[in-house]
Amino acid sequence: MNIRRASLSDAEAIANVHVDSWKSTYKSIIPYEFLQTLSYDQRTDLWIRNISKEENYIFVAENNQREIIGFVDCGKREGNHVENSGDLTSIYLLEEYQRKGVGKQLLKRLFLQFEELGFDRIFVEVLEENKTRFFYEYYGANLFKSKRTTIAGTDLTLLIYEWNDLNDVLSKL
Repeated sequence: MNIRRASLSDAEAIANVHVDSWKSTYKSIIPYEFLQTLSYDQRTDLWIRNISKEENYIFVAENNQREIIGFVDCGKREGNHVENSGDLTSIYLLEEYQRKGVGKQLLKRLFLQFEELGFDRIFVEVLEENKTRFFYEYYGANLFKSKRTTIAGTDLTLLIYEWNDLNDVLSKL
């Protein structure tokens, strides 16, 4: 496995992982009809824009065949006004690569980037029903607050977690 910074040429592969991961991760959380409308082309355009933004940091995980099997994205959300802080905005893996240490390696690379940026608080948003929240908790994220959100007409609880000790997280990774 290889972890590296994403380039524009990775946008399509990242989009494929993004769509496929949403379909497997959210299949019992978000309506099926909505998940079926997700488009590889639209997500490719999104990832071209995301990768092009200088303030975004996107890393990909490749398998031994150099295929992208996961990615992680970070920066600072527009609504984040906390000084010296950043946001883990997405981390997705193809289902067959989950629970094999790939997410851990992506998270480690991301936290090294946060450290380089001088951030001392990191936030991540996750739907309450998404089991990934246990991954965040395992690596020391604490529940900061929750709020209601609506996706595809479904009312859901969005949990906002916080890490406030990057060294502690990195020591666990």
